[in-house]
Amino acid sequence: MKNLLLIILFTGLFFTGAQAQEAIGNDPTTTVEFESTTMDYGKIEKGSNGIRTFTFKNTGNYPLKIYKIYSSCNCNIHSKPEAPIAPGAIGEIKVTYDTKKVGPIVKTITVYANIAKKMIPLRLKGEILPNNY
Repeated sequence: MKNLLLIILFTGLFFTGAQAQEAIGNDPTTTVEFESTTMDYGKIEKGSNGIRTFTFKNTGNYPLKIYKIYSSCNCNIHSKPEAPIAPGAIGEIKVTYDTKKVGPIVKTITVYANIAKKMIPLRLKGEILPNNY
């Protein structure tokens, strides 16, 4: 009985890992260089414009494909490249942080792409101050 449960568990883990790999893709890996992986909003007033842009360059030999972008915060992905970024080309990821909440900004956006590490964390930091501060 224990062996049967172990086989079922192992099989489930194997197929889950295979599906995750398929979701990320099997494209040739390339390299990418961001101008900065941290976006510092500084001190801004509540309700300020929350749109910021991460700029990057494909520094590798193969097209850069961004598979998914996950956000752990009160922010949305405003825009991202839908088509692969050619070697040597520049791309942008625009994010929008909800500036209605007063307090510190310490958030992470995770970009999944065909790079060696499979993902790149992008960080948002700063502080939203009450109006008329």
